[in-house]
Amino acid sequence: MADFFKKSEFLEYLVTRPLSHIRPNWELSWDENINSYQHEEDSYAEELNNLIKEIGQTPVPVSYHEHEDHLAEYVKNNHNWPIYKVRNRWICDDYRSIIDQGCFSPEGIQNLLQAIAGRVDAAKKLGQMHFDEMESGHQRILGFAITTILYQRSIGQCTPLCTRRFLFRPKSSLSKAL
Repeated sequence: MADFFKKSEFLEYLVTRPLSHIRPNWELSWDENINSYQHEEDSYAEELNNLIKEIGQTPVPVSYHEHEDHLAEYVKNNHNWPIYKVRNRWICDDYRSIIDQGCFSPEGIQNLLQAIAGRVDAAKKLGQMHFDEMESGHQRILGFAITTILYQRSIGQCTPLCTRRFLFRPKSSLSKAL
């Protein structure tokens, strides 16, 4: 998975720069010796490296759109947003807001992780073997999906451990955990 994101020209602009109000060191430097982004003070490099590994370990879903649909349904049902789906596309003013707000659902981060794994897999199947080679619309969605997870985890909404607990906990005990 590291090869898909390594030495990206666009990743820092689409993922870490939007978070520069939290951690001002948004520029990324690739370290060939460790095959990951170099850890730096006030940077998301370490969290991004961990997330890239986690994406690589996430099972690729049959349809990544279904996982994004769960986020949109959560927003529609819990926030009463006037959004609706026509065929495979959600009609809304800002898809990014749907992703952001949908991640506050108990299964939101896990759904987004699976959608990300699916988007990377789909890009590779189309011959786009690196983040910078992706079609720009899909690249932007993938970028802000990664940004959303980094943000959620930086504010303490959900950690990798919390994500795994929700993934493997029976539904009956889910409400007790909250």
